[in-house]
Amino acid sequence: MSAKTEIGWRRVDEQGEHWQVYAHRVGGAWRFFERHRRYEDWRPVANPSLADWLRLLEAVERRMPRRRMPAAEVERIRQRIRELFPTASREQ
Repeated sequence: MSAKTEIGWRRVDEQGEHWQVYAHRVGGAWRFFERHRRYEDWRPVANPSLADWLRLLEAVERRMPRRRMPAAEVERIRQRIRELFPTASREQ
């Protein structure tokens, strides 16, 4: 796996549980995975939340100035967010 195509973060769910999440770009699509504990297997996330998509977008935007991610990828992610969450704020 290339470092350019894998981005990870941590999140806390509604019950206060901590999760590790990562998104991996395969071809032109982003696939999300999660696990609860460090040594558990990664599970695919079928329908990532808006919050996970926004975290991915932020991470890709941070990598852009260092030329670790192309600017076109930011637009592709924004477009995907608009497709999946049409009622989300237009600020994205």
